[in-house]
Amino acid sequence: MQRDEAFWGEVDSHLIRYGGAFTPAVIDRAEGAYVYDEQGRAILDFTSGQMSAILGHSHPEIVATVRDSIGRLDHLFSGMLSRPVVDLASALARLLPPSLSKVLLLSTGAESNEAAIKLAKLYTGGHEIVSFTLSWHGMTQGAASATYSAGRRGYGPPMPGSLAIPAPNAYRPRFKQADGSLDWRTELDDAFDQVDRQSSGALAACLIEPILSSGGLIELPLGYLAALKRKCEERGMLLILDEAQTGLCRTGDWFAFERDGVTPDILTLSKTLGAGLPLAAVVTSAAIEQRCHERGFLFYTTHVSDPLPAAAGLKVLEILARDKMDEVAARQGQRLRAGLIALQQKHECIGDVRGRGLMQGIELVVDRHSKQPADALGQRVTRRCFDLGLHMNIVQLPGMGGVFRIAPPLTISEAELDLGLEMLDEALRTAG
Repeated sequence: MQRDEAFWGEVDSHLIRYGGAFTPAVIDRAEGAYVYDEQGRAILDFTSGQMSAILGHSHPEIVATVRDSIGRLDHLFSGMLSRPVVDLASALARLLPPSLSKVLLLSTGAESNEAAIKLAKLYTGGHEIVSFTLSWHGMTQGAASATYSAGRRGYGPPMPGSLAIPAPNAYRPRFKQADGSLDWRTELDDAFDQVDRQSSGALAACLIEPILSSGGLIELPLGYLAALKRKCEERGMLLILDEAQTGLCRTGDWFAFERDGVTPDILTLSKTLGAGLPLAAVVTSAAIEQRCHERGFLFYTTHVSDPLPAAAGLKVLEILARDKMDEVAARQGQRLRAGLIALQQKHECIGDVRGRGLMQGIELVVDRHSKQPADALGQRVTRRCFDLGLHMNIVQLPGMGGVFRIAPPLTISEAELDLGLEMLDEALRTAG
């Protein structure tokens, strides 16, 4: 792989580093399930960009929509409305349970979670927000205060009332049944006993992901979400579901909460809604919106209700429905999972395979008995995958092994899925 020393010199001189190391390639273009560097090398994208490009890169219908919109209606004064904005809000409401009928369109997941937290505080009169210990909800102040997987050190105090409960990790259970499996009911009871003891009597909401992505692809056990909703109702709290990555067909359902038969009080969407473009939404009930409006709810941003991303979002929903992408994700997810389980049987370092639909994870360990994290191996496998032409994303948190988050575009072909699994197999075989 050729290295453009001048380019990387400019990177070192002028870019603020905002996270982990940059991928060692200069990306020139992207199409379908691939990104291409400046030498024309194809790299299979098993992360859908930043878990967002669910229809693949440069989908021709999205491209056409953006080209049309940018030449006709791109950005407006925040108090002005356009048909794409109202049409997208109406389309989202038709996809969701009747109680989720009011929509606010924004730009990013952090922004949507920030707005949801403000709505919950204004509606309940409380200020305490409960989230999972392995959560990621964004980098703005309220969202970052509810984020516990990373980024809490060195920035001063988080928002008052930020409370955490353990994420129910079936692979590394804190509370166990007699057979060693996760006793999530006892864990949840214990968690809210701790919440009640810490609370100042001002509980406002519980903000969670149905599948904790940055936390290591931790899936909530069936029944957990319903039990959590009851805990919230008993305390007068709202349940906010952050479906930035799980929403819009990724898990094999239009929304991850459908599996559990639980409707949140507030739903936040982002990443997948714009299929790679900056678009997010907050969806809630008419009753919550009415009370918050009466109390002066304010979330007036530069790009609220922008028409261009709304037009793209409308096209995303059209394609997802027309092409039955929920069914596609379920079917392709079964193929991906079967392939990962086959790799687990072949490679001792794969301790666990978990996830739903086209959102799967594998956790690497030194050995399956001790479940000792294999952080160094995860880094080597990541590099080897990239050398082979496969982009993977690994989460490495204290106390966990390296967890690969595998979330290819919903439009990926069976042949591309199989190719990715072959490259992962080769990386696991040769990186040890």
